[in-house]
Amino acid sequence: MATTWEPGSWRSKPGLQMATWEDSEKANNVLTKLSQLPPLVQPAEADNLKAMLAAAGRGEKFIIQGGDCAERFLDCNQDRLEKQVKLIMQMGMIFEHVTGKPPVCIARIAGQYGKPRSKPTEVVEGYGEIMSFKGENINGFAPADRKWDPERLLQGYWHSAATLNFMRSFLQYADGTVTSAIDINSLMASTEFEDLKQKAQDISAKFSGRATAPVFTSHEAMQLDLEEVLTRGVADKFYNLGAHLVWIGDRTRQIDGAHVEYFRGIANPVGVKVGPSMKNNELQELLQILNPNKEEGKVMIITRYGAEKVEDMLPGHIEAVKATGIPVVWQCDAVHGNGIVAQSNKYKTRRVEDIWCEIVKCIGVHKQCGTFLGGIHLEFTGEETVTECLGGSVGLTEEMLTSNYETLCDPRLNYAQAIETAFKVAAAVN
Repeated sequence: MATTWEPGSWRSKPGLQMATWEDSEKANNVLTKLSQLPPLVQPAEADNLKAMLAAAGRGEKFIIQGGDCAERFLDCNQDRLEKQVKLIMQMGMIFEHVTGKPPVCIARIAGQYGKPRSKPTEVVEGYGEIMSFKGENINGFAPADRKWDPERLLQGYWHSAATLNFMRSFLQYADGTVTSAIDINSLMASTEFEDLKQKAQDISAKFSGRATAPVFTSHEAMQLDLEEVLTRGVADKFYNLGAHLVWIGDRTRQIDGAHVEYFRGIANPVGVKVGPSMKNNELQELLQILNPNKEEGKVMIITRYGAEKVEDMLPGHIEAVKATGIPVVWQCDAVHGNGIVAQSNKYKTRRVEDIWCEIVKCIGVHKQCGTFLGGIHLEFTGEETVTECLGGSVGLTEEMLTSNYETLCDPRLNYAQAIETAFKVAAAVN
């Protein structure tokens, strides 16, 4: 029987991937300040998202979730934020136009400043062994800035607040003729270019006069002392009011661990990454902990297998979930299982075609099993000139990766690659 839960009950469990603070007094002062600052989102917004996710779980809507692997503080500026928000909106418009299903747009934004790492330290030439970069709310990317610093948690809050302030005003007053203007000029090499061009024109005509759909915020809730102080009591519930949706990573989903303990008590909709190492009975136990009341829209299973493992892994996971009777929303993370290293220059990258392949295979397995793929989870940027992922109609090659490789962590689709992916996925679902 579950014990009584409170926002800090995770502290009694073993936790992974979290920074620890050398100066405990400084950390306590920062966390106390954060606990007194206003929430970034409202409980009603999280409840609204939960209802939309429930609809996606029934096949009535489709989730477009994505954004940066790890946000950078310097990207908190009007131009970059506007491009990012416009891209996810346009991907939603594409999907609705092609399939007739309304989108649920969720950005990896306003808080995706922390990252899990395979090792806590790394060896850097000229510096020796230093702490691994864990995201800008923990430490800096430059080797000289790798010390874990709790003051960065406050910087993360201020940048998240500024991002949300811009997003809210932009979504309220954005010019529909601008937000719906999809640029497909970079896709001219596609054999489907004329069809894409016509669809882009039709989408602009259809959506330019419409009110904008909401864009929700999300991040991986990894640093639990931060998440604890952003968790607030509302009536008889507790909400993480640092984001509308938070998820547990594949590295921190241990049944008896701190992250599962924290997640079981919050009222937000939550996601959990599920990779090839997830056993069927483990998934069942996890769902019983996270959603004992069998609430629709409460838990999103974010599968991340890699294109070659979908057909081996997904059917068993689907049947295991069915056996519990617990409703879930199925989402395909088509990026994290498809990472490769470019042979010519050793850059971390991904092939766009592998991403498409994983999504298409997920759609097929769900159809065979009588379930719905409720959405996709990607890493992308609204920047047109970024060169981090290979392929697509833009024809990005290994040699081109060095042109504008910006990411501090994993590679992202650029604007054209993301737009082409939205068209491909919509056609496959349709």
